[in-house]
Amino acid sequence: MSIFEDKAILVTGGTGSFGKRFIHTLLNRYPDVRRIVVYSRDELKQFEMQQEFSPAELKKMRFFLGDVRDKERLSRAFEGIDMVVHAAALKQVPAAEYNPSEFIKTNIMGAENVIAAAFDAQITRVVALSTDKAAAPINLYGATKLCSDKLFIAANNVRGKRPIRFSVVRYGNVMGSRGSVIPFFLNIRQKGKMPVTDATMTRFNISLDEGVDMVLFGLEHQWGGELYVPKIPSYRILDVAKAIAPSIEPEIIGIRPGEKIHEEMITEADSFSTYDMGPYYAILPQVPNFNLEDFVGHFKAKKVEQGFRYSSGNNTEWLSVEDIRALICQHIDPEFKPL
Repeated sequence: MSIFEDKAILVTGGTGSFGKRFIHTLLNRYPDVRRIVVYSRDELKQFEMQQEFSPAELKKMRFFLGDVRDKERLSRAFEGIDMVVHAAALKQVPAAEYNPSEFIKTNIMGAENVIAAAFDAQITRVVALSTDKAAAPINLYGATKLCSDKLFIAANNVRGKRPIRFSVVRYGNVMGSRGSVIPFFLNIRQKGKMPVTDATMTRFNISLDEGVDMVLFGLEHQWGGELYVPKIPSYRILDVAKAIAPSIEPEIIGIRPGEKIHEEMITEADSFSTYDMGPYYAILPQVPNFNLEDFVGHFKAKKVEQGFRYSSGNNTEWLSVEDIRALICQHIDPEFKPL
């Protein structure tokens, strides 16, 4: 028996890359789920998404037009829902620098609306998606997602006697997601260009399936207040360019506004409350509302050393050029060939 048996699950931003893969996985892995609700604001994407599912699968699905900025609409959508995965966000770094108020409305106020609607609807489990850019943020997108993370973690402090738990999942660049570096390089190489922002730049890498598995882990095992971080490899942006188009000399164009050379998922300041759970780290609240010894014993978790930090630049696991090519074939384009 799974925790998803006869449960209704809503995904905000459900028409995005993550949302679609999450819902496909949920239906395949847990056929006993009762209902899945896609909540998003784009009617065309909802229409296109409906074509991807069989009639039998669609019987369990509902498509709900709405924006996370609209608390009243969220409250209506949350009626009868047991669990929520919050994946809706504005996430393009340069767009955030130019349109800060729009990102604040969606990423921060939208998060607050999700929390309030979840309290009102008697939902039991909420997992919110974060980003590596929320750790020690230098851009507005990262700052809004850090605020969102803090809101979801703090929501556990005011749940009272409600049987609800809020947790956060944070990971790095999703291979093949819209707007990410690999699809960008695959498209632009046809023009004979390979623009690289900085020769030393690194990023974390995670596949959509790994991201989905992590969210499912969070839903199944959350105690309320954890921020989960996966142990995943890094790659050098220059190696991505070499993997995709070795015949094109990369052009170093300089970093964009709000970019870091290396991304970070656990800062040195986080080390005081970070625990190693095996495949994942968990950053716990400084004052958790559960028994810390019970948590550590249940997961056989070990506290990391003071001063520990988890950065894409100091990672112990790296993807080679050949590794990157194999992952592109596996997760993005089976017919991929380097140019």
